[in-house]
Amino acid sequence: MASTKLSAFLSLLLVFASGIVVGGVGYRVYNTKVSPPPRPQEKRSPEEFLKRAISEMTREVHLDDAQVAQLKQIYQDTFAAFDQKRAEHNAKLKAEGQAIHDQQVEKIKAILRPDQIPLYEALRARHDAERAARHKGDIRKDQ
Repeated sequence: MASTKLSAFLSLLLVFASGIVVGGVGYRVYNTKVSPPPRPQEKRSPEEFLKRAISEMTREVHLDDAQVAQLKQIYQDTFAAFDQKRAEHNAKLKAEGQAIHDQQVEKIKAILRPDQIPLYEALRARHDAERAARHKGDIRKDQ
């Protein structure tokens, strides 16, 4: 009797284990075929993008040399316009961020005692120097 119960238990365990294995393999096969993992997009420079876009347009749309030159100018004008907007946006964000930071400093000073304000100013000066050093290091890395 005990061997029948053990045999039944092992059979049941084998059925469940094989179900888990088959389910896992099936899920992996289905998931790979239905939705392959996205490929990481490579970052291209504007020059690489321009070369590829013009090549594709020339090949697919059959552009002549005059059209290629015009297309190149259109892309270059678009890049310049985006760069200008990006610079304006960054300048606006920087100014707004500075205004918010200045408000924060004033609020903090308002809660400090007069003897604490010079200590706070010294702390801020140290933080500003550290930030400037970090940004100076970032610029060197990019060059």
